[in-house]
Amino acid sequence: QVQLVESGGGLVQAGGSLRLSCAVSGRTFSSYFMGWFREAPGKEREFVSGISGNGGTTYYADSVKGRFTISRDNANNTVFLQMNSLKPEDTAVYYCAARRWVASRSSNEYTYWGQGTQVTVSS
Repeated sequence: QVQLVESGGGLVQAGGSLRLSCAVSGRTFSSYFMGWFREAPGKEREFVSGISGNGGTTYYADSVKGRFTISRDNANNTVFLQMNSLKPEDTAVYYCAARRWVASRSSNEYTYWGQGTQVTVSS
C-alpha cells in the first residue's frame, strides 16, 4: 500500500511563497507519475502540476505556469511544489496523488491520494 503525506501549507500574503512537500511510502516511488491537485470551496478538484517518474517531464495548469515549480527527490521518496507569487485565487486544499507510470491531468485516474494541506493566500 502506498501512503502519501503532504506538508508545508499555511497562511501567506499575496505575492509570497510556500513550498509543499509530499512524502511517499513504498519502494517503487520512481515508477509513479506524481500529481498535485487543489480544491477550493465550492469548486471541483483541479489539476495543478505533474511530474514523470524520473523527473524529466513536468506539466502545469495554465493558471500556475511560471509561478509554480514541481520537482521530486526519488532517493527520499518526496515530491515538492514550490509556489511563488501566490494569489488569493490560489487558496485551496492541495493534494498530492500518485498513479503508475502514465501522465494524467484527470483526478479520476489517480490511485493514491494524500490527506491534503490547506493553503490560504490573503490579499
